[in-house]
Amino acid sequence: MANHKSALKRIRSNEKRRVLNRYQHKTTRNAIKKLREMTDAGEAKKMLPSVISMIDKLAKKNVIHSNKAGNLKSQLTKHVAAL
Repeated sequence: MANHKSALKRIRSNEKRRVLNRYQHKTTRNAIKKLREMTDAGEAKKMLPSVISMIDKLAKKNVIHSNKAGNLKSQLTKHVAAL
């Protein structure tokens, strides 16, 4: 167990961040799955910007790698354009 006040605080803050990151990552993954399952082009085009925004936020906070974010956005954009 940690002995310093700062180490104890770091343990608490890390746990808070971990829970929030897991929630946001899972929410984004669910949105991506939902977008991939869509067949209506109009709704998919409306949903695409919000999903891309979610992916960008994860990449900005280093929850996912920036290259992975770019690949996801590219794939989703191609998918929506093909509908």
